[in-house]
Amino acid sequence: QVQLVESGGGLVQAGGSLRLSCAASGSDFGIRAMDWYRQAPGKQRELVAAITTGGRTTYADSVKGRFTISSDNAKNTGYLQMNSLKPEDTAVYYCKFNILVRIGAYDTWGQGTQVTVSS
Repeated sequence: QVQLVESGGGLVQAGGSLRLSCAASGSDFGIRAMDWYRQAPGKQRELVAAITTGGRTTYADSVKGRFTISSDNAKNTGYLQMNSLKPEDTAVYYCKFNILVRIGAYDTWGQGTQVTVSS
């Protein structure tokens, strides 16, 4: 079973930046897509950004122009660069990878990392 480990969250002032990482570990797998979600208190989890192995990216309207998703396929790692952070970006951020194995594909999630933006 592939496991994801997230890092990079923390407390930052409005206007600041953070870079989240999500590293996959396991054996005999490929990654078809990497997504970042976030969940603020009392709100539903929402998709923030996504990237395919071909490099195609999509972003939520609320983060376009501020966040950048990227991946290092050789390291099985995904990144979310977050710039110009706003208090409304405060949430727990989760990565989700679509994992390809010999018998099929499945989604797996990271443990989540807290991002807090102070005003």
